[in-house]
Amino acid sequence: MHILIFCEQHPHTIGGAQMSVVLQAKFLRRAGHTVTLVSPALRTGPLTDPNYIDLPSWPIPTVAEYTWMWPRKAHLLSIATALASKAPVDVVHVQSDFWGAALGYRFASQHNLPVVHTFHNRLDVGVDGTFPFPGLLYAVLGRWQRWSLGERRGGMSRTAYDYFAGYAREAHAIIAPSRHFARILTERGVTARGGESPSVIPTGVDDDVIATVKKSQPDRSKPARVVWVGRFSREKRPVEFCEALSLVTPEPHGVLVGSGALRADAERVAPLGTEFTGPLAYPDALREIAAADVLVQSSFGFETQGMTVTEALALGTAVVVVDPDIASELAEGQVTVAKDRSPQGLAAAIELAIVAARGAHGQSRDERSALLQSTLTKQAISLYESVIAR
Repeated sequence: MHILIFCEQHPHTIGGAQMSVVLQAKFLRRAGHTVTLVSPALRTGPLTDPNYIDLPSWPIPTVAEYTWMWPRKAHLLSIATALASKAPVDVVHVQSDFWGAALGYRFASQHNLPVVHTFHNRLDVGVDGTFPFPGLLYAVLGRWQRWSLGERRGGMSRTAYDYFAGYAREAHAIIAPSRHFARILTERGVTARGGESPSVIPTGVDDDVIATVKKSQPDRSKPARVVWVGRFSREKRPVEFCEALSLVTPEPHGVLVGSGALRADAERVAPLGTEFTGPLAYPDALREIAAADVLVQSSFGFETQGMTVTEALALGTAVVVVDPDIASELAEGQVTVAKDRSPQGLAAAIELAIVAARGAHGQSRDERSALLQSTLTKQAISLYESVIAR
């Protein structure tokens, strides 16, 4: 098969959706398939790698790496030109909510190709909770959707889920990365053609990295190591995590991996000696998780999967979460859940997890293998084959 993937941001930038796409592409190619990725070009310009179709874009001022684009016919021509020397495309996989979605659906319609759409993001939280006038953004998105779908588009989108549903109705299959997000999408009317509910296919952990990154045994003579990995933004709640660290007794060694607008705020409230690594390459981030006693995910009501939790479990590192929806995806005993969203509640959960982690033996090999990307890619291939055969 030749799978054409439309991305929101370039796969070489930092982000959970980007890492998900990179891993999927890697293991699809390993299974013998061709994968081409379409995205806005990096700020440094297009790559020479023929596996990428990088389109002209503009920087997003508030995010260091990210760019954006206004989808138009010239982009479609560039995509078609770049694909001319490749094998014919069999399926379009949209892994985007904005410009990538508009381009992906219009390209698929022009070339009579089936569409699979993965919904990665809680726009109702990320947009409605951060934009001062979210309706204006939905108006722009609606204009792109109308350009993409034409007369097939429904009425005006007033919510994130109206907008999602406009695309989903045209998809041959849709994917959610977790059971709880699949449930939310279905309840809000976001279903594929014929009312088909989302398939649940999480993002896994890179088999190769797991094979080389070894879990560190805790040194009980040193303070417990507690790691947080993510974007320093309001919905990820890094400041609340640092406030919680200051309440944990005995005092642990905190490590925060990532970057973003709230880093300075987090540094101001973090205990003395807390380590801020900045952004790290994927293998290095996994090494930090492997070296930790506990991985903390402090967000609430935002994550559609929470990849750092999957990564920690695959490595045998104990996990603390605040969001009960994320906890519901995991087997009993795999996670410690904070009793509430307060720093005090999170601190108490961290203390419990540290005690348990320093006396635990981790997961079995069979439990971890279910989290590997090679296992989950097989599910995606089956889904592609089913929509192509329809």
